[in-house]
Amino acid sequence: MAFREEMLRVIEPARTEIGCLAIRAFESLREPLVFAIHSEWVDEAAFELHARLPHTVRFLRAAEELLTHPVEGLRTREIE
Repeated sequence: MAFREEMLRVIEPARTEIGCLAIRAFESLREPLVFAIHSEWVDEAAFELHARLPHTVRFLRAAEELLTHPVEGLRTREIE
């Protein structure tokens, strides 16, 4: 699937970004067209920079073309 390939394509350069602690791609076992990316950043500024980099912008544009629904972003923080 083209979207899956685009998602994998954005993961590698994101991993090398300064401020990226971790980034992983997931696909649902039960819903074949459901994907997720989980990432952790040193701070909000690192994530904001990531969002403006060419590989991220390219991925979001590809998602708009390939998906029938918008990409949903969920910003979270760990609670204990």
